[in-house]
Amino acid sequence: MHRARREAHHAMHDRHTRRFGLGTATALVMGNIIGGGIFLLPASVAPFGTVSLLAFGVLTVGAVALALVFGRLAQRHPDTGGPYVYAREAFGDFAGFLSAWSYWTMTWVSNAALAVAAVGYVHVLLPGHATPGTDLVVALAALWLPALANFAGTRYVGAVQLVSTVLKFIPLLFIAVVGLFFFDPDNLGAFHEGGGSAVGGLSAAAAILLYSYVGVESAAMSAGEVRDPERNVGRATVLGTVGAAVVYLLGTLAVFGTVAHNKLVHSTAPFSDAVNAMFGGHWGGTLVAGAAVISIIGALNGWTLMSAQSPYAAAKDGLFPAAFLTKRRGVPTFGVLAASLLATALTVINYLIGATGVFEILVLITTFSATVPYLLAAGAQIYFLLTGRRDKVRPARFARDLTLALVAFGFTFWLVAGAGYAAIYQGVLFLFAGILVYAVMAARRNVRERDGVAAPATADDAADGAVTAAADAEQPSPHSSSHSSS
Repeated sequence: MHRARREAHHAMHDRHTRRFGLGTATALVMGNIIGGGIFLLPASVAPFGTVSLLAFGVLTVGAVALALVFGRLAQRHPDTGGPYVYAREAFGDFAGFLSAWSYWTMTWVSNAALAVAAVGYVHVLLPGHATPGTDLVVALAALWLPALANFAGTRYVGAVQLVSTVLKFIPLLFIAVVGLFFFDPDNLGAFHEGGGSAVGGLSAAAAILLYSYVGVESAAMSAGEVRDPERNVGRATVLGTVGAAVVYLLGTLAVFGTVAHNKLVHSTAPFSDAVNAMFGGHWGGTLVAGAAVISIIGALNGWTLMSAQSPYAAAKDGLFPAAFLTKRRGVPTFGVLAASLLATALTVINYLIGATGVFEILVLITTFSATVPYLLAAGAQIYFLLTGRRDKVRPARFARDLTLALVAFGFTFWLVAGAGYAAIYQGVLFLFAGILVYAVMAARRNVRERDGVAAPATADDAADGAVTAAADAEQPSPHSSSHSSS
């Protein structure tokens, strides 16, 4: 019966919404992981030596484990909201709220940071006399163009994501692959540069690289918009993470091998320097700047959708204001609007008031906020495995899934440690501020339940209810047959 109901549920959604296929869902994951940071990563980790490549490999193992865990969780709960849904199902409303609150905070603050980062690359493409006013206009355009695509619906979000992912993936992969033919071992620095132990260098490089894989949850977060989510969310998550890892690892290796180490440690555009070293001239900067702008716009397109999905799922359970339930063409439009306005306010503060200290504090908050939903999701998988019917699960699969969940939890715990004391301190303060919001929303929901007032529903919920009723009507009555289903 549950299978028939689920199939009817998916059929109804396919008729009423534009769904993400496997390709679009994979592009969503890859596009959200690969933002603007990749274009500076080789120079950022070069001072630690080639041990940073080993750090990248270790982190990739952890990221893939986390991706596999999200895939398994999506099979159990193929609903929009991803980490929020898993945390609430395993640990209750409060844990679910903390997951949604942290994720929502991370998305809109990160969007402001991405928009500011885009301005620097636009300067390379369009050199001239930059002013705070023109920079602000460029940053706001970077924020609101993806927002407009989201307002248009999932069809346009998916189209922008596919195009931007292909346009940024091709030049990065080209540099990564072609760079191997120009690879010169003499350009590499020592395995471990600087003082201290190699283990210390590994950890220091990892601390910089840790957040390179934030975004692995993107398909799970939008599972309600993915066609056949029980299969495609897991596949898209793994494919997108592995695709991003290939670009990261090969790209960093190519830059290390084509740019002399003593120059790389001081480079402000390592991929541009790599192109110029391979082909001569000075056109590499323009090529890479164009790829960077496309990359950031694609990331903003995906993260704008993510900023609305988590509060939408929480609002359905009465844990976020009901306004977040507003949804058009598969996109929670009020959530998109709220996140875009908050990111706009941060961007305006950054340029007009010049309060860089405030902006840096908020960016620190995002580094910690990203880990809260991950830890809760990995913990939820461990909980589901340990409390499930083990006699219904093959021992080999149970051992594999539990190992993956533990590795994912350890990877995320490493993310927390790598965030640094300042990020954890600021992040915890902001996380605890959400308790006030939870108290208000929980009280309002309890009053509605006590008074017998139904929670607000969306058009999608109404359609789901009709599907459920239709599926139930198609099932034979338990009294209509003398056969038992033993």
